[in-house]
Amino acid sequence: MTIKIPTIAQLKEKLSLPKPWDIVVIFILNILIAIPLFLIAHQNLIDLNWKLHLDRILLFILIVISIQLLLRLVKTIIILIVFLYLITLLYGTLIGNYGFKRVFEDYNYMVYSMSENPNPEDIIVAKLLPFPNKSKIIDAVDFTNPRVRNFALSATAKHFRDTKQTGNKRRLIQCFAVFKEIRNRWNYVNDPKGREYIAYASETLQHFSGDCDDHAILMAACIKAVGGTPRIIHTGGHLYPEMLIGNKNDLETAIYLIKEVLFIQESHHQQIYYHIDERNQIWLNLDYTATYPGGKFMSEEILGALTFN
Repeated sequence: MTIKIPTIAQLKEKLSLPKPWDIVVIFILNILIAIPLFLIAHQNLIDLNWKLHLDRILLFILIVISIQLLLRLVKTIIILIVFLYLITLLYGTLIGNYGFKRVFEDYNYMVYSMSENPNPEDIIVAKLLPFPNKSKIIDAVDFTNPRVRNFALSATAKHFRDTKQTGNKRRLIQCFAVFKEIRNRWNYVNDPKGREYIAYASETLQHFSGDCDDHAILMAACIKAVGGTPRIIHTGGHLYPEMLIGNKNDLETAIYLIKEVLFIQESHHQQIYYHIDERNQIWLNLDYTATYPGGKFMSEEILGALTFN
């Protein structure tokens, strides 16, 4: 029995879609790429103020034509990549956590945030930059560990237990109780010289000591353990935790609790610091340098974020 090995030309022919589908796939991909590129060019090029914004219309057309020509040069490879990507998204939709819906939402949020940002290219760069020790940090936030859960519960019983608690306000108060207990007991200690040591949250509970990433991991795990939504921010050699507050009404509630009920002395005449993400969700700073939730940032720049939904 003779096995025929297909030639490169034959493989290209098999991978090629029928011409109508070929055109559709390339065109859709073109538009998806052209929109963010146009936003970057729009913000960085001089506005000529032509009638009916014809300069911007011509700019968009030029970008579309340029991308179309480039994509057609590598048409076969592009179609293969798109096919594999669609299979991956189908798997994510049916079995995993990241599928078609999440991609659509993330793309919309990216375009929205780029349209509102004077430096839209920074958003794409931030998305592409690697998060240091990402997999290790995700594993280290072991919020299901009984020691982590029990510690978080003990913090909510120790602080602010008598404060009136209902619904979302209860969750905020309990997360703030976790912040207070960790903040009161935290002892900053450097990693071993020349080595980045990533401690599990359950390990850090033994001595409440470590560097910024150990604190961020512990805070994120404990906030998650009592029903909050934390994230860890990477910013130029420093990691710190934030917690999801919600919308502007939720922020007003949080500020009232911090400044009028729970952290009156610590926050007296002080500002509340937070970030608003591309979904208009508000995240409150919980860094170890802050004496109250929403204390001053040690470093406000965001180079990457790990969210624990």
